[in-house]
Amino acid sequence: MPIIINLDVQLAKKKMSVTDFAAAIEITPANVSVLKNGRAKAVRFTTLDAICRVLDCQPGDILEWVPDDHPAAIAAAEGEA
Repeated sequence: MPIIINLDVQLAKKKMSVTDFAAAIEITPANVSVLKNGRAKAVRFTTLDAICRVLDCQPGDILEWVPDDHPAAIAAAEGEA
């Protein structure tokens, strides 16, 4: 299931550090890192709501589905191995 997480892009657009972002959405910097690096297996809707509120974006700006044969999906799969 190749879901690409574009959290790093949105953080860069807002010029926000992981530490500041974690404090703003009330999760640990380690959990932000898990999300940012695509290692999360699930995201609570309350967390997604907080992310979108703080970054002033839509869920589709953060989460992107790509086909299994897409280069980003292949790169993500290789990173998990």
